[in-house]
Amino acid sequence: MSMATRSSKNRQDKEALRAQFLKFAKTHDPAIRESLVLAYSSLAAYMARKFANRGEPLDDLTQVASIGLLKAIDRFDPTRGIEFTTYATVTIVGEIKRHFRDKFWTVRVPRRLRELNNSLMKSVESLSQRLGRSPTLQEIADESRVPFEEVVEAFELGRAYNPASLDAELAEGDEDHGNSLMDYLGEEDPELARLEDRHTLEGALRTLPERQYEILRLRYYEGLSQAEIARQLGISQMHVSRIQRDALKRLKELIEA
Repeated sequence: MSMATRSSKNRQDKEALRAQFLKFAKTHDPAIRESLVLAYSSLAAYMARKFANRGEPLDDLTQVASIGLLKAIDRFDPTRGIEFTTYATVTIVGEIKRHFRDKFWTVRVPRRLRELNNSLMKSVESLSQRLGRSPTLQEIADESRVPFEEVVEAFELGRAYNPASLDAELAEGDEDHGNSLMDYLGEEDPELARLEDRHTLEGALRTLPERQYEILRLRYYEGLSQAEIARQLGISQMHVSRIQRDALKRLKELIEA
């Protein structure tokens, strides 16, 4: 296939997809929605792979990205002259980031062992008072009439259920300056978060109408005042203020979507 033929086909495909979006915006036909999901499923998969090195299974991230794609399709307004891929990218990234933000990693301990651990702690307290020292595991097993192996298992999982504080001192520290877990943890580079936020912001900016984008660029990238922007564009300062306000509101909606 020649380059000209390929370009013509791409243009036809793009126009066909735009026609589908226009029809879906009017009818909300589930069949059209499914067709659009299939057409852009590769975009969702691509965005999921971008976040695949953060400890989450790729299949889970792909599912989250697909949810973002569905939201983008449902909310997209084809009459605004914005490329859907640009709009969808911002929405999908927002959905994935929300997934990570809302994800809580917890250690789940079987209820039987939690109850046994609570019971054993009462035995430990009683034995400590009676013996005047901390009891051994065997003494705890004998006192509670629980097999030694189950006592060990309950205490091991009990420690997992009650994780150590980051401020807890470790034995490796000297007497005057005990080390804590926090001393061994590296700090998160704030530039990484800013880089990701910048990427999200730039993607959202590209979805704005040309006039809104231009005013935000002049205001926040060029550092011009509203009065200077008004003179440069030949409009009133009040008009600049209104467009800037609408643009910032739209940006907030896109980023938090």
